[in-house]
Amino acid sequence: MALEVRSLRPGSVRRQQRRDMNRSRAAEKTLRNLTGHREERDLNESLTEHPMQLENEIAIVTGAAQGIGREISLSLAREGALVVIADITQQGLMQTAEMISKNYGSKPKIIPTDITQEDQVANLIQHTLVIDNRIDILVNNAGVSGPIKNIEDISFEEWEATMAVNLCGMFLCCKHVVPVMKKQKKGNIINLSSMTGKRPMVQRTPYATTKMGVIGLTRTLAQEVGKWKIRVNALCPGAVESPRLTKVLEAIRQQSGKSWDQVVGEMTEESALKCLVDPKYVCAMVVFLCSPNGTMITGEDINISAGLVMY
Repeated sequence: MALEVRSLRPGSVRRQQRRDMNRSRAAEKTLRNLTGHREERDLNESLTEHPMQLENEIAIVTGAAQGIGREISLSLAREGALVVIADITQQGLMQTAEMISKNYGSKPKIIPTDITQEDQVANLIQHTLVIDNRIDILVNNAGVSGPIKNIEDISFEEWEATMAVNLCGMFLCCKHVVPVMKKQKKGNIINLSSMTGKRPMVQRTPYATTKMGVIGLTRTLAQEVGKWKIRVNALCPGAVESPRLTKVLEAIRQQSGKSWDQVVGEMTEESALKCLVDPKYVCAMVVFLCSPNGTMITGEDINISAGLVMY
């Protein structure tokens, strides 16, 4: 997960549950078909086919139980990194860990963490240091979608909950990892923002506010810690095929009264390449920024949006 906050689903009859399940499967299939320039990936691809770019680097990935966080964790492991995966959903973490072990032979460290709680973030950092007394990479991926409502219908509790994960949790992770990176005089921090950090999105006020905040945090922190050779960058993905996007689009469909195909079609039509973003391209940018090739890049907010955002 991006760190997903799971909500309890109201009770319903089995018939409705089956309809919901079928709709979800159909939605995910549609998203897969609309992801542009998709190439089939063989997760069992031999590690000897290319030199590993991040061998023995120690990397923390938050929100690693599913979606983009899981994909990033897999990509870092594939490049030889020792991955520490954090999330509030332990079952998802175990599944991610199993995928890493099965495909790449390494054993990631699982640390269940609620990043909105400072003591748990401190625990995450301390338990990571047990590996080799260093942290080379922090990927702040954890996030929630927040409410999809007009501003007058958003409760203060919903606003605070979105801020707590998307912005405050990221702040806490940076706060606790920076002293470690200063001591070792190097480090890479990658913060997941969004295309919504650069452009408006109707009925997404809390989410947009947090993602714009991520860019401000990234730029300011990059300037602050650069003299210790710590690099800080933000990624601004477009509509990435993921469980979270499926939930967001379904909520939009229900509120708008439009069909699923209409909602997805409108989103893909806005981008220059007329497609969703395959998460592998987000992962590739993470690997690039953490590798020696990214040495001169810091303080940037990089779009990976299929041309949905060009500034």
